[in-house]
Amino acid sequence: MHKGRFLQMELFKCMDGETVAVIYFRAGYAPTDYPSESEWKARLLMEESSAIKCPSISYHLTGTKKVQQELAKPNVLERFLENKDDIAKLRECFAGLWSLDDSDAVKNAIQQPEAYVMKPQREGGGNNIYGDDVKETLLRLQKEGSEEEAAYILMQRIFPAVFPTLLVREGICYKEHAISELGIFSAYLRNKETVISNEQCGYLMRTKVSSSNEGGVAAGFAVLDSLYLS
Repeated sequence: MHKGRFLQMELFKCMDGETVAVIYFRAGYAPTDYPSESEWKARLLMEESSAIKCPSISYHLTGTKKVQQELAKPNVLERFLENKDDIAKLRECFAGLWSLDDSDAVKNAIQQPEAYVMKPQREGGGNNIYGDDVKETLLRLQKEGSEEEAAYILMQRIFPAVFPTLLVREGICYKEHAISELGIFSAYLRNKETVISNEQCGYLMRTKVSSSNEGGVAAGFAVLDSLYLS
């Protein structure tokens, strides 16, 4: 099924008179998922329903780069957290995030493109811009004066520790230099202001060769891995 049709199918389910308990958004994260006004009306119908949304609209928006950029600004975390130690620990994990309206950040990125990543409001791999392509894209946007620049943010590029490892694919062992990324799964459920559940429920470790800019497992750039603490 084409992703753009997913939301229409959800609308038809609601119109059949059946009670929908949970709405899981397999699609709905890209502009191509909303080719007409019908998809937007379907999304509004679902958001206004009493069904549990996964993700909720607030979680969906938090996953966008522009909202992450806003959350990283000074004095914003204080709106959501009271403990100063917790706020400080969170800020230690933040990378630099800048709008393309920030002329100093854009100037630095053109001069040192290897130190930045350009990120659009997209999910999944294959969308970010690295290296000399950052410089070329910024210069093109400046020359064209395009509104396209509002679709991107600049992020400080992270350089994790590189380590030697052995990767096995189709029975063949490869000696490579790799990097890993750890993600924590969580479950969060609330009813208006009442939090029903907020739990950590596992992790995902993925490892890829250090020379690759992409890191998706399903796309074939990385492998699922596990932690070994020594």
